[in-house]
Amino acid sequence: MTETGGTGAAPEATARLQKLFEGHRLTPTQRRIAHCMVRRAADAPFLSSVELAELAGVSQPSVTRFAVALGFDGYPALRRHLREAVPGGPAAEAGAYNEYQQAVHAEIDNLRHLASLLADPAPVVRAGRLLAASRPLPVLGLRAATAQAGGFAYFARKVHPDVRLLDEGGSLLVDRVDGAVRAGASALLCFALPRHPREVVEALEYAQGAGLTVVTVADSTFAPVARHSDLLLPAAVGTGLAFDTACAPMLLGRVLLEAMCDALPDAQARLEEFDARAAARGLFVE
Repeated sequence: MTETGGTGAAPEATARLQKLFEGHRLTPTQRRIAHCMVRRAADAPFLSSVELAELAGVSQPSVTRFAVALGFDGYPALRRHLREAVPGGPAAEAGAYNEYQQAVHAEIDNLRHLASLLADPAPVVRAGRLLAASRPLPVLGLRAATAQAGGFAYFARKVHPDVRLLDEGGSLLVDRVDGAVRAGASALLCFALPRHPREVVEALEYAQGAGLTVVTVADSTFAPVARHSDLLLPAAVGTGLAFDTACAPMLLGRVLLEAMCDALPDAQARLEEFDARAAARGLFVE
């Protein structure tokens, strides 16, 4: 799944960007960034600094200096300004929202962007089939991504016969990848969120070398894990609070679960069997 270009951007989005750049003395590099943002006007509010740098062919520090040249404290402030100007978003009423509400609205924007990416379901369908066919299925997520990996593994075990959660780093991580390969695994699912641990990148490189097809849910298509992912599915994180928020990656994980269930012929039977056992044990209070 790749993010679509901004060639079909609404004229008002392009006009807003051009107005933002007016009256500023920009260096050639900064003008290059500005031109890139205008070309990608529809996506500009959702691009990370890494993505924008990659698209414009400049360094990430250049993007930061560009935002400062426009009068912002840094790139996150520039992106927040662009998101507030999106029609239907917290635009005109931005001043009425406190910082907590603004963080929620930013996550809503991330979810809207994810919905637009899912207009093409083919990558998710392909990922679901890869995950369903892997026996066992290793699921990797370290540090900030531990919760996403753990949540996926918890539900996946209800329909998949052998799910192995890899949520601890260190020297045993490669051993556990080796164990999955020896047991017959054909694919590995990774959740990768900022800040990206070096050992996750190294583990994916090792997994590919061992013959596994790597499916990754990451915060952007330009994340450090991209070069070691056979299929990367992007879902932006929120950056408005002290710690990143990851509603979109979590939801994308649930979408992947649905696609995997669709590819497992006995998924419904397994779910009904679990429900019957849970009822017999009085597992839930409702």
